[in-house]
Amino acid sequence: MPFERKTYTKLLEWKHKSNRKPLVIRGARQVGKSTLVSQFSREFRHFIALNLEKKTHQRFFESSLEAKQILDALFLSFNIPKDEDSVLLFIDEIQESPAAIQMLRYFYEEHPGVYVVAAGSLLEFALHEVPSFPVGRVEQMVLHPFDFEEFLMALGHTSALAALKQIPVASYAHDTLMDLFHTYAAIGGMPEIISQYIRENSVANLGSTYESLWQAYKDDVVKYARSPAERKVLQHLIFTAPQEKDRIVFEGFGHSSYKSREVGEAMRSLDMARIVQLIYPSTTTKPPIETDFKKRPRLQFLDTGLLNHALQIQVEMIGIENLNVLYKGRIVQHLLTQELMAQHHLPSYKPHFWVREKINSQAKVDLLYQYQQFIIPIEVKSGATGTLRSLFQFMDACDHSFAIRILGNQYSIDQLQTSNGKQFLLMNLPYYLGTKIPEYAAYLVQMDIKPTV
Repeated sequence: MPFERKTYTKLLEWKHKSNRKPLVIRGARQVGKSTLVSQFSREFRHFIALNLEKKTHQRFFESSLEAKQILDALFLSFNIPKDEDSVLLFIDEIQESPAAIQMLRYFYEEHPGVYVVAAGSLLEFALHEVPSFPVGRVEQMVLHPFDFEEFLMALGHTSALAALKQIPVASYAHDTLMDLFHTYAAIGGMPEIISQYIRENSVANLGSTYESLWQAYKDDVVKYARSPAERKVLQHLIFTAPQEKDRIVFEGFGHSSYKSREVGEAMRSLDMARIVQLIYPSTTTKPPIETDFKKRPRLQFLDTGLLNHALQIQVEMIGIENLNVLYKGRIVQHLLTQELMAQHHLPSYKPHFWVREKINSQAKVDLLYQYQQFIIPIEVKSGATGTLRSLFQFMDACDHSFAIRILGNQYSIDQLQTSNGKQFLLMNLPYYLGTKIPEYAAYLVQMDIKPTV
């Protein structure tokens, strides 16, 4: 069952660019890259789809032919007229052929009329075997699992979609959107899972599908290990990583005897695969957001549904009223980080959290979002009555008066003051608006409200 994705509009923008370059869509396996491009093919008269996991398709790029000869061979093989301006050439699983990756340069330089889209997972590993990646001659974007808005699109819940897009959200829509978000929080955003859930209208039989997906990721990453020793470390990390509740230490990770260097190298491999990513803190309160690699990171899985399955807590999530109490707040923090990541399509984007630069300080804000000249702190775990000490410390250190808190309550605006007397606006967003953080950050900054206490 194909579903519409918000990224489709990005593909349309790319199609109409006057200086269009071959587009490389990156992302983990099974997030819907191939399906998205297949849907996009309806914008063209002709469609050539290659899958380089097939040897018969790899051979087009392994015969030392020039770009024109490769295109001529493709037009002949697929019985398509030589009308470059009407053809979408899709090269799937391009990581399987370093020669195909290099050929993207020549498609751009010599045949700019052909619309070329490539897709691949684990591309970072494949690039080690490519003599020269065509930097500057390709565009890149990342496809993520479904965010909450795309989940509603898949459900066909047009009323909920309309309510979600209204800024600010209407109070009457809160209960319905919260109920839908609880379902999304439980099952996550993997296309195959969502499709099965819609067909069966139940989470009861999703376990085997999750297990199949998770095993495929483990098999995929381990095969790129550079040695048997690294393979063992990767297997250990994937098995134990779901149990980590907060910021991690490489040395002895998962109650092991592995050294920091061994774990660090394996973790960076998982990060490159986008299966388990390292989210590092920043100590900055003014742009640009600078990553502090010397401080302990936290882990971010590809999809919260997969994490829930690994932790065996999906049944526990059904009917729960407060997501913040689940697994000590880790799940909702993880999901909101996933939502924020899904709003960014460049491979270079990484979310950050904030820690105070002072030694031994425990201050931590869950997420940072840069809007224009402001770094806006986002607190996820604190409830309406919870402490905001770390957030107050950030606000005292920054040069603006805008902050966001995400919780289970309805939308509201608080006018607060730190112990040092700084006034600021705190926008309270219900969990389901995590996918709308960019829009609400803009709305907050543009509000003409003078805080008073």
